[in-house]
Amino acid sequence: MFVTLDTIILDVLRADMRTMDIFAEAGMHCMGCSGAAFESIAEAAAVHGISAETLVDRLNAFFGN
Repeated sequence: MFVTLDTIILDVLRADMRTMDIFAEAGMHCMGCSGAAFESIAEAAAVHGISAETLVDRLNAFFGN
Protein backbone atom coordinates (compact mmCIF):
# COMPACT_ATOMS: atom_id res chain seq x y z
CA MET A 1 0.00 0.00 0.00
CA PHE A 2 1.16 3.52 -0.75
CA VAL A 3 0.01 6.03 1.87
CA THR A 4 -0.65 9.72 1.17
CA LEU A 5 -1.90 12.61 3.26
CA ASP A 6 -5.37 11.93 1.84
CA THR A 7 -5.44 8.23 2.72
CA ILE A 8 -8.25 7.30 5.10
CA ILE A 9 -6.94 5.87 8.36
CA LEU A 10 -9.22 2.84 8.30
CA ASP A 11 -7.88 1.92 4.84
CA VAL A 12 -4.37 1.79 6.29
CA LEU A 13 -5.50 -0.31 9.22
CA ARG A 14 -7.36 -2.69 6.93
CA ALA A 15 -4.26 -3.09 4.77
CA ASP A 16 -2.27 -4.21 7.81
CA MET A 17 -3.48 -4.09 11.40
CA ARG A 18 0.11 -3.89 12.61
CA THR A 19 0.08 -0.22 11.57
CA MET A 20 -2.01 0.33 14.69
CA ASP A 21 1.30 0.45 16.60
CA ILE A 22 2.59 3.29 14.40
CA PHE A 23 -0.57 5.31 14.99
CA ALA A 24 -0.43 4.59 18.74
CA GLU A 25 3.22 5.65 18.97
CA ALA A 26 2.19 8.94 17.38
CA GLY A 27 -0.48 9.40 20.07
CA MET A 28 -3.35 8.39 17.83
CA HIS A 29 -5.52 5.56 19.13
CA CYS A 30 -7.37 5.02 15.89
CA MET A 31 -8.91 1.65 16.61
CA GLY A 32 -11.20 3.15 19.23
CA CYS A 33 -12.09 6.24 17.22
CA SER A 34 -15.08 6.48 14.91
CA GLY A 35 -13.19 9.12 12.92
CA ALA A 36 -10.84 6.46 11.57
CA ALA A 37 -13.53 5.42 9.10
CA PHE A 38 -13.68 8.81 7.38
CA GLU A 39 -10.72 10.97 8.45
CA SER A 40 -7.66 11.29 6.28
CA ILE A 41 -4.23 11.08 7.81
CA ALA A 42 -3.81 14.83 7.31
CA GLU A 43 -7.10 15.61 9.07
CA ALA A 44 -6.42 13.32 12.02
CA ALA A 45 -2.85 14.54 12.40
CA ALA A 46 -4.08 18.13 12.55
CA VAL A 47 -6.56 17.23 15.30
CA HIS A 48 -3.80 15.50 17.27
CA GLY A 49 -1.19 18.21 16.63
CA ILE A 50 1.34 15.90 15.00
CA SER A 51 3.20 15.99 11.70
CA ALA A 52 1.14 14.29 9.01
CA GLU A 53 4.18 14.11 6.73
CA THR A 54 6.22 12.25 9.35
CA LEU A 55 3.37 9.82 9.94
CA VAL A 56 2.98 9.20 6.19
CA ASP A 57 6.73 8.62 5.90
CA ARG A 58 6.65 6.10 8.76
CA LEU A 59 3.68 4.25 7.28
CA ASN A 60 5.22 4.12 3.82
CA ALA A 61 8.46 2.81 5.31
CA PHE A 62 6.43 0.09 7.04
CA PHE A 63 4.83 -0.87 3.73
CA GLY A 64 8.23 -0.83 1.99
CA ASN A 65 7.63 2.29 -0.12
